[in-house]
Amino acid sequence: MAQTDNTKRNDQHKATLKAAHRKKHGRRHGTPHTTTLRRTLRREAPSTVGLLVDAQDFAAMRRYGTFPFDDHTVYLQQVEALLKALTAQGVHITVALFDPEDFEEFCAESGLDADTGASRSRFTAEIAADTGASRSRFTAEIAAAGATVAYTGQGIDDLIPVLVSRAVRQATWEYATLLLADLGTCADCGQDIGRAAFDRASHLLMRLLETAGPGTHHLVCSVPTDNDQLLAVLHTHRDSTGPARLDSAEGAEFATVLAVAVALESRGGVVLRTSAPDSPDRVHGWRLAHGGLAPLTAGEVFNAYCTDADTGEPVSPESGVEYCAGFDIGAEPPENHH
Repeated sequence: MAQTDNTKRNDQHKATLKAAHRKKHGRRHGTPHTTTLRRTLRREAPSTVGLLVDAQDFAAMRRYGTFPFDDHTVYLQQVEALLKALTAQGVHITVALFDPEDFEEFCAESGLDADTGASRSRFTAEIAADTGASRSRFTAEIAAAGATVAYTGQGIDDLIPVLVSRAVRQATWEYATLLLADLGTCADCGQDIGRAAFDRASHLLMRLLETAGPGTHHLVCSVPTDNDQLLAVLHTHRDSTGPARLDSAEGAEFATVLAVAVALESRGGVVLRTSAPDSPDRVHGWRLAHGGLAPLTAGEVFNAYCTDADTGEPVSPESGVEYCAGFDIGAEPPENHH
């Protein structure tokens, strides 16, 4: 009987030890808890994918032996599949325009071998083991520069035009900013001419938006320079009460391009198209003159809109659009700088 009791106690002791052992060592390497935490962190880590948007850029990258694709259409399909797969995992993705010339220059300046890395299109934040590779570092550079688009599930054919437009906007803003920075200071008052021109352009833009009234507004600023034609576009909306609502980045880009026209006293122009419910679109126009916006006549606005910019040939006017004279925006008199 004593032996039986001892046996029972031993069995109970062993069961207790096994239970304690299971409790202590039940979570081993890669346990469900650890895996869940890792997946959560992974979803919260943003990723950037560099995209070769056209066949010419794609062909330029094919000279690298480690570039794995030989067909641009297939490449785009694979990138789209990657974007969808990452989105399905809950990963926030940013797509950046991958320019082969900028990539080559970046590698040369950084002392990096351009023909390295598993993939030019891989995102920068996902593969920690490859953060030192040339293409990942370059993708991080262009993402920081701002020429990117957030991926929200759109098709690749819809994504590419938006990305190209964003890159053009970024390049235009950078070029305009450099032009303003190189103007120096005023010989009379010592004020920074570029800064003063930007302040003046911001004032003109705010006055234009305030006097445009309610509606959805589409503004275009065109400024010729020695090397290129600068264009800036701004979309705003204003209710019957309250100020106009606009994207701050678009507003800064528009003001910067307008500032170039103000500073250089160039033949710049601004066009405003306003849409409102149950009424035709209205188009107004101004020319840059003496640091201000001089209204165009209705005929000048019509001619500007209904003339092919490349050939000079007339084009048919849009139906449902009224071509109107520009109006006085009530801007303050400009200061003169030399």
